[in-house]
Amino acid sequence: MKSKFKAMVLSCIDPRFQQLVYNYLKKKNLTKKYSSFTIAGAAVGVTHNNFKKWHKTFYENLATSIKLHKIEKLIVINHKDCGAAKIANQKKEFNASSEMKIHLESFVKIKKIIKRKFPKLKIECYLMSLNKKVKKFNKIII
Repeated sequence: MKSKFKAMVLSCIDPRFQQLVYNYLKKKNLTKKYSSFTIAGAAVGVTHNNFKKWHKTFYENLATSIKLHKIEKLIVINHKDCGAAKIANQKKEFNASSEMKIHLESFVKIKKIIKRKFPKLKIECYLMSLNKKVKKFNKIII
């Protein structure tokens, strides 16, 4: 039996982005077709060493969503002006360029981990801004 769920969505806890993420997924015709995991930093939170204690919980939850909901894809939605990215940057200067580097590193790392742990799972990575613009990062080399 094919599940009605298409994906699991990994997104950030930032209240400014909750409605934006929901609206974006609605536009993609995914309403009621995904499970979700919301954690500070999204991919940053489940890949960066500063948040290492969170990693196992996410991957176990993803495995459960694959098993229960038969999902075939992970949709990762990071966002700009991210507090977790600032924490990951530690005490170095934080600007648009350093933040982008942190997001890109998180996308590369999560893709590597997914490829190893869940080789059949597709993954899409996005970066959202407060003005609702969304950029897809599908050509990341791992």
